Amino acid sequence: MLKTGCSKSIKDTDISNISMIKTSKKISAKRALEVYKALLLPRQIEERMLKLLRQNKITKWFSGIGQEAIAVGVTLASKKEDYILPMHRNLGVFTTRQVPFYPLFCQLFGKAEGFSKGRERSFHFGTLDYNIIGMISHLAAMMPVADGLALAGKIRKENSVAFSFCGDGATSEGDFHEALNLAAVWKLPVVFIIENNGYGLSTPTNEQYACEKLSDRAKGYGIHGFHIDGNDIFEVMTTVEKARKLALKGEPVLIEAQTFRMRGHEEASGTHYVPDILFENWADKDPILRFEQFLETEGIADKQKQKEIIEKTKESFKNDLDKALKAEEPVFDRATELGSVFGKAPDSIKTSKSNAKVERRFVDAIQAGLKQAFEDDESTIVIGQDIAEYGGVFKITEGFLEQFGPDRVRNTPIIESGALGAALGLAYAGMKPVVEMQFADFISCGFNQIVNNIAKSHYRWSPSVNMTIRAPHGAGVGAGPFHSQSPEGWFMQIPGLKVVVPSTVEDAQNLLYSSVFDPNPVLFFEHKKLYRSIRAGVDEFASYEPLGKAKIRREGTDATIVTYGMGVWWALETADKLEKEGISLEVIDLRTLIPLDIDTVKGSVSNTHKVLLLQEPSLTMGPMAEVSALISEHCFEELDAPVIRCGALDMPIPFNKNLEDEFLKRNVFEEKVKELIKY
Repeated sequence: MLKTGCSKSIKDTDISNISMIKTSKKISAKRALEVYKALLLPRQIEERMLKLLRQNKITKWFSGIGQEAIAVGVTLASKKEDYILPMHRNLGVFTTRQVPFYPLFCQLFGKAEGFSKGRERSFHFGTLDYNIIGMISHLAAMMPVADGLALAGKIRKENSVAFSFCGDGATSEGDFHEALNLAAVWKLPVVFIIENNGYGLSTPTNEQYACEKLSDRAKGYGIHGFHIDGNDIFEVMTTVEKARKLALKGEPVLIEAQTFRMRGHEEASGTHYVPDILFENWADKDPILRFEQFLETEGIADKQKQKEIIEKTKESFKNDLDKALKAEEPVFDRATELGSVFGKAPDSIKTSKSNAKVERRFVDAIQAGLKQAFEDDESTIVIGQDIAEYGGVFKITEGFLEQFGPDRVRNTPIIESGALGAALGLAYAGMKPVVEMQFADFISCGFNQIVNNIAKSHYRWSPSVNMTIRAPHGAGVGAGPFHSQSPEGWFMQIPGLKVVVPSTVEDAQNLLYSSVFDPNPVLFFEHKKLYRSIRAGVDEFASYEPLGKAKIRREGTDATIVTYGMGVWWALETADKLEKEGISLEVIDLRTLIPLDIDTVKGSVSNTHKVLLLQEPSLTMGPMAEVSALISEHCFEELDAPVIRCGALDMPIPFNKNLEDEFLKRNVFEEKVKELIKY
């Protein structure tokens, strides 16, 4: 482990002055020179980038100088059909996969013709044309995504492996452990590569973990672990080739590649916290220096030949780099940018047709809509806790395992973040994953995956992300503060997500089916109290409709009630009661919170001129706060009274029924309506 003043940088690694590279197999001169050029290319590009940084032509750079053997070696030893999920210091992945220079440099400069069109920085992008999946800043977040990509390949019986990079610091993150455990349990063709460069920003490894080797953690998960010299490209390639064969047999691998970061975490942070002796020790182990010594010793290329290759390498990208420097900056176009947040949903799709009517409960309708999606599209897959043999805690997927098989109906360990990340990988691979959150409350454990990874992916660089997250929510069933929340409002302010909350049996069936076929991430909230308390006659088969249209559930003239989910039933019950007192209420069911159908709301307000907004969650910053703001902004002249909101108290949801009833304050709703009418 790194210790200030130590002559050794890593406790379990020999830091001798022997810098010769070793290879256990013969290599032709031609192949050796190909490897040399592959190593040189990212180094030469980086050295040019550092000059540009000093000239203020780029704003930030995360240097991989001294670590090239890992990225280049992994990519050389992989196959083009394999997915690679790189990190900041893996320029060698992109160059070795022969990603074209011009769009690559445009990306690094933030230009319009970069892969993310200026929307993302440096290596926070991917390109499925080259099976490279982009990173996000949140460490280890892409590792479960690799599981999903690997699972897709396994299901389709493809001869492909997912290679996922992380640093030593990221191994402390929860997603690291969830990803390794899921890969082991599902026996996935995935290889995880730790680039152990001694520091997580400024924190040395002895302050990050206490084990001798990070690769030893593999034993705890029941997978293979290798600890290698990450600066020896032959050792990297040999190990990766071995790991790939194991992974394809369903035996995941964790590789710890020991290396050193010769520059700061990023250039602005410097290296003042690193003892000089470490730079001296590792300078002799520079992967390019060692390879050049190998070339000389083997008589493949002397210093003059190496110099010629270096100059040709510099020339190979010069024109594209100069062109990219002069390329157009992105110009903000409101319609283009907003239009890139979501993928375009189809106006209609072919569905099974039947004129038969069947009676279903809310829970049955959800099951029917999901089952029909499975029958209509073989790429649909459901993952979650206890959803296979057990059928889910609410029995939505009961019988699915027998009908659709274990590839498409898969239990996960208790890993919300890992499951959501894996679903993103499945979506990248062209599947339609459905993730069941056992309770909506547990969605908080996967919050980062949803709001930072899944929601932003399409806008940043990727094709649209087709995935559905089912979340049983809601109070009124005496389940206490951790099984009764309605967190749908948490996600309304996150661009890239659609939020659906059905209230009727028909909508439960049709909107879930529609969510599965919407090419965007959809959070589908199902009220637990409605599962077995309402039933209705519905079409035998679900119908698709584009998400985002509200419905008027009851027409009225005196005031508009805007609500959704369970609130619809409260509103209808109260409207029926108050009708006997001569009060006519119009009830609007939003159905989807994002996209929000404000036009239907505006139309109703212009007719009734009074509006009350009803929600189940606590009042402060709930979904209706946004609706209230929109009505005030767009309907001010139509209003004959203030916009009134009604929701639960601002407190955790209590367990005892008497306490829960007072928390929900349903009786207050009727009082609020009467106050509004009298205004």
